[in-house]
Amino acid sequence: MKWKPKDLLDLDNLTTEEIEHILQTAKPMREILSRPIKKLPTLRGKSVVLLFYESSTRTRTSFESAAKILGADTTNFTVAQSSITKGESLLDTAKTIQAMNVDLVVVRHSSSGAADFLADTLKASVINGGDGQHAHPTQALLDLFTIQERIGDIKGKKVVIVGDIIHSRVARSNAIGLQKMGADVTLVGPPTLLPTEMSYLGIKLSHDLDKELPGADVVMALRLQLERQQSGLFPSIREYSKLYGLSVDRIKKTGKQTIVMHPGPMNRGVEIASDLADSVQSVIEKQVTNGVAIRMALIYLLIGGGTGNVVD
Repeated sequence: MKWKPKDLLDLDNLTTEEIEHILQTAKPMREILSRPIKKLPTLRGKSVVLLFYESSTRTRTSFESAAKILGADTTNFTVAQSSITKGESLLDTAKTIQAMNVDLVVVRHSSSGAADFLADTLKASVINGGDGQHAHPTQALLDLFTIQERIGDIKGKKVVIVGDIIHSRVARSNAIGLQKMGADVTLVGPPTLLPTEMSYLGIKLSHDLDKELPGADVVMALRLQLERQQSGLFPSIREYSKLYGLSVDRIKKTGKQTIVMHPGPMNRGVEIASDLADSVQSVIEKQVTNGVAIRMALIYLLIGGGTGNVVD
């Protein structure tokens, strides 16, 4: 399959075949990560800018590692040390980046649509590293890759995503991606964090985690931002953990060797118990490793030409 897009902004406009192509491209990248020497000349001479308006350790480091392994030059725009803190607009920043003639920009921004704006403005390719409450496509792709790696074909599998759904770009992108791959998806959370409007995704919504667990092949916990309690969106951390927190005993209700996922960072003892997070059912560390492989695949597909053998 020949697939040479300019940008990756969300999974909405990707076909199932295109998603599968990305996942297949990530497989040799995953193999590269297990080599003693993790360095390729594939993208020598290409330049990647990491433009992160929000703090991030996993995503930014993952993209930086991916670009460097492929041989690209990387530049970090650290917001706290840049002109952005002096009032520079996103448009002005885009013009500055354009003048640098870079090949790819990875952007994370608190405003939904920021990545689309940059994609429309720049000649360079743009990857959405997370925008507002809208989308986090690379997280969804690495989650799909991890599920596929562990349990095979995603079609027909039951996936339960539990937590702060309304504020989660991870939940939205995963729901879209999993649906396209044929999974049976259920979003679970308290009423204040799972409004009925989320049903526009065309998937099941539930407030009762224990009721939805039987038969689940995958259960994903989302990070609970503790400031939500101060906003009155749930009564207490203790009550939230009791009703929606994942534990070894609770996961037994699936009746399967269910895999447990979390996009990180985790609040241990709140959305997931430590013994479960560190158990053989957990693929949380695999998600981190696979994140580098998926981002290598995307960088390669967007600015590497998408032809030839990447591992040569």
